[in-house]
Amino acid sequence: MIMNSVIKLSTTLVCVVSLSACSGGLGGFGKKPGDVTAGGNGAITQGSLDDPTSVAYFQQTIGNRVLFAVDQSTLSPEATAVLDGQANWLNQNTQYSVTVEGHADEQGTREYNLALGARRASSAKNYLVSRGVAENRVKTLTYGKEKPLEICSTEACWSKNRRAETAINAGLGS
Repeated sequence: MIMNSVIKLSTTLVCVVSLSACSGGLGGFGKKPGDVTAGGNGAITQGSLDDPTSVAYFQQTIGNRVLFAVDQSTLSPEATAVLDGQANWLNQNTQYSVTVEGHADEQGTREYNLALGARRASSAKNYLVSRGVAENRVKTLTYGKEKPLEICSTEACWSKNRRAETAINAGLGS
């Protein structure tokens, strides 16, 4: 009888914790640090996707990735549109610095792809700087083909891996 009560109590606690995690109850159990939502009065909560000064907003709404053609580091019109949004956001949120990471697909040698990734990162950086972002706020890093988004030997995958990604750093000293 005691064992049945313990099992029922344990099951009830698991259900309560699981449900509260889904709804954000129990003091935000299940949320990641910095996750916030619009308040009950409709106000924008700092750090949420609705907060235009948040990193989440930058990543999801502005976009943190631009794509390149095969063996190219020239920015396409689509890439410059994304970078224009990034530059505007960075110029309004001067507390952040960024690292532009250059990537390549799996074709070619490691050395070639590291150099191509560096050219892609530099191309994106130079564009951001040309749009008013202070050069000391933009670093570059190349990964070549070492950090693919997609792993397979088809154009569909390769096209996603030919990219420059802008990663937000905590501040100017980062």
